[in-house]
Amino acid sequence: MELDMTKGRPLPIILKFMMPIFLGNIFQQFYNMVDTIIVGRFVGANALAAVGSTGTIMFLVLGFAQGLTTGFTVLTSQSYGAGDAKRVKHSVANGIILSAIVIVVTTLLSVIAINPLLRLMNTPEDIFADASAYITTICYGIVASVFYNLFSAYMRAVGNSKTPLYFLIFSACLNIVLDLLLIVVFKMGVVGAALATNISQGISAVMCIYYIYKHIPSLAPDKNDWHLVSHDTRHQLRVGLPMALQFAITAAGTMIMQSAINLFGSTAVASFTAASKLSGLLTQEMPAMGAAMSTFAGQNYGNCDYARIKKGVRSSMIANTVYALIAAVAANLLLPTALGLFFSGNTSVAELLPWARPYIQISSVFYVPLSFIFIFRNAMQGCGYGFLPMMGGVIELFARMISAIIAMNIKSYPLAVACDPVAWMAAAIFTCVCYIYVIKDIQRRFSNRAKPQNAS
Repeated sequence: MELDMTKGRPLPIILKFMMPIFLGNIFQQFYNMVDTIIVGRFVGANALAAVGSTGTIMFLVLGFAQGLTTGFTVLTSQSYGAGDAKRVKHSVANGIILSAIVIVVTTLLSVIAINPLLRLMNTPEDIFADASAYITTICYGIVASVFYNLFSAYMRAVGNSKTPLYFLIFSACLNIVLDLLLIVVFKMGVVGAALATNISQGISAVMCIYYIYKHIPSLAPDKNDWHLVSHDTRHQLRVGLPMALQFAITAAGTMIMQSAINLFGSTAVASFTAASKLSGLLTQEMPAMGAAMSTFAGQNYGNCDYARIKKGVRSSMIANTVYALIAAVAANLLLPTALGLFFSGNTSVAELLPWARPYIQISSVFYVPLSFIFIFRNAMQGCGYGFLPMMGGVIELFARMISAIIAMNIKSYPLAVACDPVAWMAAAIFTCVCYIYVIKDIQRRFSNRAKPQNAS
């Protein structure tokens, strides 16, 4: 089930690779939505607001760890494209060792910082206890999330995007069953929702390990591979650290945005949570296309074919534009129905719409530039360029921060929910300019040497 992306027409190959990731993202968003639907219906609107208020912290903690580990797999993708089987195996072992270190450090720091972060974000008192319990439990399960995403990324690095989909479907179904068991039957509330997520991802991580050793021997490290090599470690950290910081910087911006929204009370937080879940579901093609571009660019960088990278980027931009326009229309049409799913009959959808609709109406206009961010950023990362995509995250941070500060000062809810679109537009322009620079730099590298050295 491996896929060589260095041959054939770029768009059909990219779409073939992207579709399983897209479907996997949909399932992941689906069971995240089921989490919130079950919490909202069986625990209450305040519990849903508590879970929603921690989303940005979860993105910060898990995004940092997963960004780092995903960066570790870029070396695997480049080595596979270059036909270096020995380095493929060692890059896997090296990445696993580094990931274990990341897990220990991230878990300890995140658990210590949870309550101060919630206070800093103006979390309403009536949901503070549930918010703290939920996100703390999630942080104790970082090990499951990181290893599941790491091994899935290794499979995608060699062109296998179907198997991670199957494991994700299994994880989603198991998560739903555990949600119902722990929340509805055992009355564990928001902690039950967090435990369901941790357990389902942990089991899927174990299944990924078994599958790799059983069916993808090219990824299975040998005994003599289990040690850190300075050259590979430097390469993986050079790519992984900027990717992790990019996630962290972006998350910091969304935390500031969430702080602005929290000022308007738990009803606004719950409504915004439901609307953002719908938007997140409908835009999952975009990160899926980004993941496909990372592998496509990585393999073709390893094969010294910059012209093919450019063709893949152009084709992906056309496909994403069409999808973004369709998603924008769907988001506005489906919002009232989606709100009805998240809350019990005791909650009036008419009261929630004034808080939910502004986010959908404003953000959907900017889905096209959002989709371009994933293409440019992941193409650069796949070629080993980590710093410029990270700076795109810095641009997002400042754009969100400025918008959120103004919104908090003038107490404007529409401006608070507009923080995302403002950040998307700024980052799209910046990453486009950076991509043009990067592709010219790659062309220069390839013309000066037979095989490119790793980008820095």
